[in-house]
Amino acid sequence: QVQLVESGGGLVQAGGSLRLSCAASGLTFGSYAMGWYRQAPGKERELVATITSGGLTKYVDSVKGRFTISRDNAKNTAYLQMNSLKPEDTAVYYCAAGSSWLRPRDYWGQGTQVTVSS
Repeated sequence: QVQLVESGGGLVQAGGSLRLSCAASGLTFGSYAMGWYRQAPGKERELVATITSGGLTKYVDSVKGRFTISRDNAKNTAYLQMNSLKPEDTAVYYCAAGSSWLRPRDYWGQGTQVTVSS
């Protein structure tokens, strides 16, 4: 049974930082691309960042230079370091694993809330 468990969300002031983690089990982690998505109230789910098994990364324009996706294949964990946070980054953040690194979505975590206050 595949499980993805996010952690690290919370409330932070604008300009602050958070680090999200996604612990994976039940799959060969190193064989999957990983992605972070977010969904704000009333909006569609948005792909924020992806990383291949080998470490190639891709970001949505709105987070380039502020967010960094990474992974530790030995720990079966993916990360999203978020710096210079803005109120518009407020959303539920989901991690996902998949065979397509452009849009990994075979397996999903339950989500973690990130709230950025102004």
